[in-house]
Amino acid sequence: MDDLGPVAWPPAPIRTERLVLREPEARDRASFVELHASLEVHSYLGGPRPRDELEREMPEVPGRRPGSFVVDLDGSMIGQILLRRATEHRCPAAVVKVDLGYLFLPRACGSNYAAEACAVALDWLEEVLPGELVVLATQTANVRSMRLAAKLGVIEVERFRAWDADQWLGLRSAVPASD
Repeated sequence: MDDLGPVAWPPAPIRTERLVLREPEARDRASFVELHASLEVHSYLGGPRPRDELEREMPEVPGRRPGSFVVDLDGSMIGQILLRRATEHRCPAAVVKVDLGYLFLPRACGSNYAAEACAVALDWLEEVLPGELVVLATQTANVRSMRLAAKLGVIEVERFRAWDADQWLGLRSAVPASD
């Protein structure tokens, strides 16, 4: 994965009614450790990393790179949105497109925060890189992620096998289909 190209980074914080998408800060470090050490968060991503390893290796300001947004609720990190150029991918249909990724702490699940944050991140992407195609990959067993993909207007392109699991790849054109 690579950066987004000619995009000014970081952008001004992006606000919704409930959330703020912003650049990562040092105060987010403990939440990043929690996010990457969570068995629940990583159950479809190959498993969590050991907390002690994360504590040793996590930079002071984790996730600071173009396309990485912290999802903030009331001043605290609840998740991360990643927009990265797919320069390599197991599926040729994904190459050179923007890959959407997201991780949310278990306490943030079930409140529609992921859909809200992803939608506003995609709106931002359309403003700064009009016409970009976006891909999203998830395990077919991750029903919640597949429901979110559908809400975002992501349509299945193909299925494939990787990391000992069946995977799903979807594509979202710049303008989602109307309901």
